[in-house]
Amino acid sequence: MSKRIYLGGEYLLTDLSCDDIFTPEDFTDEQRQIAETTEQFVDNEILPHLEEIDNQNFDLVVEGMRKCGELGLLMIDAPEKYGGLDLDKATSMLVGEKIARAGSFSVAFACHTGIGTLPLVYYGTHAQKEKYLEKIISGEWIAAYCLTEPGSGSDALGASATATLSEDGTHYLLNGTKQFITNGAFSQLYTVFAKIDKEHFTAFLVERDFEGLMVGAEEKKLGIKGSSTTQIILDNCKVPVENLLGEKGRGHKIAFNVLNVGRFKLGAGVTGAAKMALVEGVKYANERKQFGRSIGSFGAIQEKIADLNADIFAAESLVYRLAGLLDTKLATIEDGVDNYYEQYLKGIEEYAPECAISKVYCSEVLARTVDEVLQIHGGYGFVSEYPAERYYRDERINRIFEGTNEINRLLIPGMILRKSMKGELPFQQEAMKAFDSLMTPSFDEIDDSIPFEREKALLKNLKTLFLILSGSAVQKYMDKLQDEQEILMTAADMAIQIFALESAVLRAEKVYGASSAEKRELLMAAVQVCAFNATEVLSTAAKKGAFYVADADMLTMILSGVRRFTKYDASGLLQAKRTLAKAALETEKYLFQTV
Repeated sequence: MSKRIYLGGEYLLTDLSCDDIFTPEDFTDEQRQIAETTEQFVDNEILPHLEEIDNQNFDLVVEGMRKCGELGLLMIDAPEKYGGLDLDKATSMLVGEKIARAGSFSVAFACHTGIGTLPLVYYGTHAQKEKYLEKIISGEWIAAYCLTEPGSGSDALGASATATLSEDGTHYLLNGTKQFITNGAFSQLYTVFAKIDKEHFTAFLVERDFEGLMVGAEEKKLGIKGSSTTQIILDNCKVPVENLLGEKGRGHKIAFNVLNVGRFKLGAGVTGAAKMALVEGVKYANERKQFGRSIGSFGAIQEKIADLNADIFAAESLVYRLAGLLDTKLATIEDGVDNYYEQYLKGIEEYAPECAISKVYCSEVLARTVDEVLQIHGGYGFVSEYPAERYYRDERINRIFEGTNEINRLLIPGMILRKSMKGELPFQQEAMKAFDSLMTPSFDEIDDSIPFEREKALLKNLKTLFLILSGSAVQKYMDKLQDEQEILMTAADMAIQIFALESAVLRAEKVYGASSAEKRELLMAAVQVCAFNATEVLSTAAKKGAFYVADADMLTMILSGVRRFTKYDASGLLQAKRTLAKAALETEKYLFQTV
């Protein structure tokens, strides 16, 4: 039986079946084997050299990348026609999760396999792929992506780098400076964005040895010190006309579509990093003694461990639910059609809101995790002898990479509302129904004998509340809403929490029946903690949103709706947290690991 194909953003308007989502429990034997290969590579080839890599021994990074090439880890997203494996997004994200344990090396890997390789895969001509792709996916060459400039970051289209066609028409002359280029020091191929005749934003494939390309000095960074970050300086850099990537003036499509992929891959990577940091914190909590007992026996520490397990459960559930959405959609595209990658990228673009959600939610779960793990270590977490210090520093960039979390938050409601305006989502009709429910008493009864019914009823209410507030904002501001960033941010926070909580609930519901009694107890506990925490965050966002968009009687009515629709009976919450903490301390593992 085939899974239903949901539209991007549709989760806010409908109830979903747990049978229609992909979860980590659904990994195939092949996916598990690839995950194991990746873990073994990190354990054997990277972790023993992590200190040297962090001291910027880039020879070790390049050597590690070549070994990744030998293992096939660089070719997962590349087409078989050019020597790639062309595997599904769930596998790609699983490898990204497992490589995250490699610290700074994982940044070089993620850049190379993502924004470094995919522009060529998606937009390259046959000749360009023949020339470059085998070198890239084998690790012979390392790839980088040059979009940001000293004066343009979030505003990518504000770039000032230029490209001018030579008089004889054989090459372009590129001029400008690209900033914060990951893998800058040791890449052989750069995807560079510049404006032809200062107007047409276009991408180019630029080799390191092309005349006029210079690599700047290494940036001195807060974290990810073992990754290379430099300027790329273009001084009349000569680029053959056949190295123009895609179409003239269509560079924005390349930039934004590749960033969508980068966002969901980053979500997987930071989730893997969070798992690693959590385990380190749990082990230390067992080892460290104070007042004659391990600090893990204290409730204050146990609550941290419980919350982090629940947070990571939601993040992991979200990431692989998104992988399933993407794979189900992409499987409908017929292989070999002339416009295959055009359709492929439209399939990914369909879930651009969920890609942004993955990036924001998962990076912020990692931020909370490393903060709490350092706190569990106390003073020792502040010294570099313990890995908690490095986790804390390395985490910070993830809320800036692939578009800042602020930019991504603004994108989420904006993209969903645009889909509604195009008639792709019945947002207006559902918002009107939500308003009606605001003025209609609810007498729905919840059967607590059915697992997760309480949380599913909560999700229905939270979606109603989102529609009420978003509909109010649209009604008040109409097409000017795009300029009301504070309101968009509150809508984004609501949409993010709903998607994350629903992902956790549906995953738990799907695997509950086949789980042991002990696993069922852990699933129930994790979902309850997730639901309580998500409701608290969403309630705060909703109250802010109410004050932002309403006044007088309407404000009173909406605030009453906020109280009504965020009600959640969390009886037994303390015991749920103690159940999670006890199991984590006993096993010294992330509780829901499947691979």
